[in-house]
Amino acid sequence: MNNIKKFGVSAGILSGMLWGLDTVLTGFVLGATPLVSSQEVILIAPIISAFLHDTFSTLWMMIFSMFKGELLKTIKLLKTRSGRFVAIAALFGGPIGMAAYLLAINYIGAGYTASISAIYPAAGAFFAYVFLKEKLSLRGWMGLILSIIAIIILGYAPGGSLTSNFFIGFICALVCVIGWSLESVICAYGMKDDEVSPTQALQIRQLVSAVVYGLLIVPTIGGLNLTSIVLTSNILPLIITTALIGTLSYIFYYTAIDNIGPVKATGLNVTYSIWAILFDVLFIGSPITLKLVICAILIIIGSIMVSKN
Repeated sequence: MNNIKKFGVSAGILSGMLWGLDTVLTGFVLGATPLVSSQEVILIAPIISAFLHDTFSTLWMMIFSMFKGELLKTIKLLKTRSGRFVAIAALFGGPIGMAAYLLAINYIGAGYTASISAIYPAAGAFFAYVFLKEKLSLRGWMGLILSIIAIIILGYAPGGSLTSNFFIGFICALVCVIGWSLESVICAYGMKDDEVSPTQALQIRQLVSAVVYGLLIVPTIGGLNLTSIVLTSNILPLIITTALIGTLSYIFYYTAIDNIGPVKATGLNVTYSIWAILFDVLFIGSPITLKLVICAILIIIGSIMVSKN
């Protein structure tokens, strides 16, 4: 494995690790007082949280781009063909994919949603094969399937009753899978001619996502008042810190996409599910179960099979 691919694999693993930490911190944010003050607020809180997350991530990326002297160049890239493809990828990954994910949680719960959404690397591999002609070896496919099965087992909790809105939630979860998988493929296509670097692509991604959330989604769901309340509350520093960690995760994720392709990058990034549980054990003290240990081993084995040449 050459140095570029080694760096890509390391970036993919780090993206999953940091997104797992981001997930745990987001749980703290969603459990904060301003976001659980009423039943109506609880329903729109995840989308407000996603909006603020991407907005502050955009600001972090602007600071990063200014230090690199790339901010104006990045904004100009929105007018290029590559920049437009990254902007389209942002719509699939942010407002479409994430909004569908949060709606699915609302309708069918986190367990079912996490289990269904875990197939997005397989969908990404399929789309990469169709649109980018990128092939994955038999061992890579086996590793990807092994990781996904382990994640599904990890996220599934038997005994939950199906709600009357299960079909709607199931469709939302599938929309999430399509959105997240297409994000990586379209973004890889946008970066393939090296006109757009991974950090520039991420700046475009977060900016487009935040603007769409702020101008379309948040006003539509009546979330402007809650947004202003959160911005003046004592959880704002935690939101800003979480956005920084999420930004670093995205930088590594887009770097992995650029170096080793969308199939392997998503196969490594999806390990965020096990990292989230491990951080949950570390910071909250949740118990370590036999299922957790077995699934962790299977996910690690599967990720190694995907990432190796």
